[in-house]
Amino acid sequence: MQYWLVKTEPESYSLEDLKVHGEDVWDGVRNFQARNFLEKMNLGDKVFVYHSGKQKAVTGLAEVSGTAFPDPNSKSGEKWLAVKIKYLKTFPYPVSLKEIKSTAALTNILLIKQSRLSVMPLLDDEAKLILTMAKV
Repeated sequence: MQYWLVKTEPESYSLEDLKVHGEDVWDGVRNFQARNFLEKMNLGDKVFVYHSGKQKAVTGLAEVSGTAFPDPNSKSGEKWLAVKIKYLKTFPYPVSLKEIKSTAALTNILLIKQSRLSVMPLLDDEAKLILTMAKV
């Protein structure tokens, strides 16, 4: 099992929206590196959901429930991908970007190194630390 972090604007689509739907298509990724990460996601991989915008925090956890397939919103000839994810939980304590940046063991995650990237892997130790910080 691998861990991933996906970023979303909560005004467009939030963890709460995923909770209401239960399961949904994670689409709209338009960055080649992020697309390549989507392609590597496997069933059962855990997905940390990060709210960008005003909140700037990891707010909860989802799970890959459908591996990569052509993004239904892609224009003809484009090779963008989507996955399906299902809601697992909302964190009792969202982990803010400020907390992540001030935690030495998390300073190398792509959320900080490549802040524009919308899909990224997390190492096991990074994921477990974020879960601990979220009081899960």
